[in-house]
Amino acid sequence: MPLPAITITPGQYLGGGEVPPYPIEQFTHRCLAQGDSWFSIGAFPPYLTTNLLFGLKLAASTCIVNCAVPGKVLQHMTDTTTSDTFLQMLNGALQAKFDGILLSGGGNDLIDALQSTDADPAKRLLRLQAEWGPPGTGGARYISDAGWTVFESHLQDVFSRFITARDQGVNQNVPVIFHTYDMAAPRPAGAGFGFGPWLSKALTAFNVPGPDWNDVSTELFDRLHQLLSRLEQIHANVHLVDTLGTLTRAGNSDPGATADWQNEIHPTKAGYKKLSAKWAVMLDAVL
Repeated sequence: MPLPAITITPGQYLGGGEVPPYPIEQFTHRCLAQGDSWFSIGAFPPYLTTNLLFGLKLAASTCIVNCAVPGKVLQHMTDTTTSDTFLQMLNGALQAKFDGILLSGGGNDLIDALQSTDADPAKRLLRLQAEWGPPGTGGARYISDAGWTVFESHLQDVFSRFITARDQGVNQNVPVIFHTYDMAAPRPAGAGFGFGPWLSKALTAFNVPGPDWNDVSTELFDRLHQLLSRLEQIHANVHLVDTLGTLTRAGNSDPGATADWQNEIHPTKAGYKKLSAKWAVMLDAVL
C-alpha cells in the first residue's frame, strides 16, 4: 500500500535548541528538494492550494527535506539552485547523503521572462507588433527567437551549474528528478494580494490578439518542454517527469479557480494530486 511521503523543512531536519533533529534515518528513502512555487505555494492565502510534494504517495517510506521557500510566488531556477541552505545541505558544511534530489524549475523563469519589455529583442520573449511574423504560423508568430535563444542558454547554464554542484560532494551522481509544466491558459486569475496574472498581462502589453493567446502559451510551454527534455538527455542520472497534458486547461475567460487550476499558473489541490501521481511512478522506479 502506498505511503504518504513526509515533507519537512531544513529547520526540522537540523533541529536546534531543545528540538532534536527529525529522525530522517528511519525512512527507507531520503530526498532533498528545491524549487519554485510548484514546490512551495501558488496562492494567497496559502491554504487555497498546496504543492507537488504534499500529495506524493510512494511504495517505500520517504522523507523529503524541502528547501523551497514559501511566500514567493515566483522564484527563478538560479535563485533556488544557488540558495545557501540548499547548497550547504547538498555539498557544503551540512551535506548529507540523499537518495534523490527533487527539483522544480524553469516554469517561473519563463513566466517572469515574459514580462520584459526591453527594446532589445534578445532581452524579451515576445515580439513587438511591428515584428510579428506572418499569419498562419501559430503562436511562433509572436515569439522573439533571439530572446528565446538567450533564455534557453541561461537555463542550460543554470542547470549545468547545478549538476556540477551536485557532483562536488557526497551526493555525486545522485539521481535528480525534475518535471515539465502543463499548459496554462492566459486569463484574468491572479494568486491574490496583487500577485498575477502573468501570461495575460504580458500578452496584453504586447497587443497579442485574444484569440491567439492559447497558441502563444502552447508554443512557449512546448519549447520549455523540449528544453527540459534536452537537459535530461545531456546530463547523467537526470530524470524528467513528463506531466504535459495531465491537467484540463482552463478557459481564457475563467476569472477564478477551475477543477485543475487555482489561478493562471498554479494548479489546485486536485490538480497537484494528478501531477503527484505521475511523480510517484518515476520516484518509485528511480529510488
